[in-house]
Amino acid sequence: MLFFGNKRLMVVLVGLVLLISVMGFTSKTRGALTWPEKFLKDTFSVVQGIFYGPAQAFSAFFEDVGDAYNVYEENRALKASLDQYAQVTAKLAVLEAENDELRKTLQAEKSTLKQYHLRIAEVVARSSDYWNNAVTIDKGLKHGIKKDMAVVTAQGLIGRVQSVSNFSSTVELLTNIDGGNHIASVILGKQVVNGTTVYQQANGVIEEYDPRERMLIMRKIPLNQKIEVNQQVLTSGLGGVIPRGLPIGIVARVQPDDYGLTQTAYIQPSADFGNLNEVMVVERAYVTTPTGELIPSSQLDETGNVKSPAVGSQTTPGTKSGSGGGQ
Repeated sequence: MLFFGNKRLMVVLVGLVLLISVMGFTSKTRGALTWPEKFLKDTFSVVQGIFYGPAQAFSAFFEDVGDAYNVYEENRALKASLDQYAQVTAKLAVLEAENDELRKTLQAEKSTLKQYHLRIAEVVARSSDYWNNAVTIDKGLKHGIKKDMAVVTAQGLIGRVQSVSNFSSTVELLTNIDGGNHIASVILGKQVVNGTTVYQQANGVIEEYDPRERMLIMRKIPLNQKIEVNQQVLTSGLGGVIPRGLPIGIVARVQPDDYGLTQTAYIQPSADFGNLNEVMVVERAYVTTPTGELIPSSQLDETGNVKSPAVGSQTTPGTKSGSGGGQ
């Protein structure tokens, strides 16, 4: 047993001596490697080359997967931002349109209509079956709306109040004009005579709407009046119900009537009847009775009839405030 123990000790000592000798030999500065070092170095290089390529490819694959996922997340975030941008843009467009419409409404109220009391209302209903006939607004008796009041937009006249309930009203459009609601109108023209600008007014009555040409037809214009294209058409106020000076449209063309006694003008409406959102109900300070007497509009009931006889007037209750042939 002692022999084998001494033998193992001798082997360990010899191994240590060899290891120290090798370490001392290899630690010296040498110009070339020994063949064992070359063999080991080449072996490790080959092994590293075998495993390095696949390892790099495997690592690059996971890096590409990570990059693709990051790109996907960024793309999804950008799409969400783009959707939000589209929503914000749409809201901004709506606000700009509403702001523009309110500005026009305010401008109209400050201009030629300032002598009348305006009640701004919103169109809340419009039947697709009777698109050109009437609209419903969100103002009624409780808001001071009465029958036959004129209704306008910032661009011009669109119709009159046909019927009234407590909190809403039905507005009959000009595109549904008939024999019972003619509009007394005037065409404003001017011409230069001897270097002086002379303004002329030609009265007439808007009696019809041509749905094919989308124009109002104005008749009973005196034959001796010179009417030109693009002259402005306004309400004349002679009907006693609709105030004077509300814009209706411009003259598109004019021609003699069938009998050659008067002229007929085709009027391009100023208002856009296809896009009615905000409207204004015009309350005339005074209305004209059939006897020609002016009475305050406050004396009319919701149907447009006189509540009680005015002082000095022969008008009886139930008498219509407007003349039968026009407004």
